[in-house]
Amino acid sequence: MKSSSFLKKLTLVCTGLLMAFASSAQPGPVKSGFARVEYILSQLPEIRQIESTMQSLQKQLENQVQAKNEELKKKYAEFIKIGPTAPEAVRNNAQRELQQLQENLEILQQDAQTTLEKKQTQLIEPVYVKIGKTIEDVAKENGFQLVFSDQTGGGRMLLYGDPLLDISDLVLKKMGVVAKTPGNGTGN
Repeated sequence: MKSSSFLKKLTLVCTGLLMAFASSAQPGPVKSGFARVEYILSQLPEIRQIESTMQSLQKQLENQVQAKNEELKKKYAEFIKIGPTAPEAVRNNAQRELQQLQENLEILQQDAQTTLEKKQTQLIEPVYVKIGKTIEDVAKENGFQLVFSDQTGGGRMLLYGDPLLDISDLVLKKMGVVAKTPGNGTGN
């Protein structure tokens, strides 16, 4: 009887150990979360400085466009004053000058818009990089394997993913495509 009891206990212990080993060998549920990037962005002190810089630049560019527009209005008023009584050569020259001023104004407006967009990108990009790095750090520190944004363009966007969960190479393999540079995911 003693050996039978011992075997039962041994079997029970072995079964428990096997179950514990089996459960630890299988991956648990994926821990995911989300981050409200726009909220985070709005809370950063750098944003106030960026907004101030952008407002200042916008005002400066608006003043340049306004000055060019005033110059065009002045030349147009002069053109109207000379009227149809002026010699044709003078009228043609004034028309060409007005046309050139109008083209210059349009170019200045386009350049101003491009300048604003480039400056915005130049100033905000490092902030987004900082946010992205911080999200990655927080995800790793807290065991998150996936982190999504709350809403971006009407859908969720992955901000961080554990490279071991990346199935991109498996998808490419199934599609019959060999990756030129394999990713870090499970498809390696």
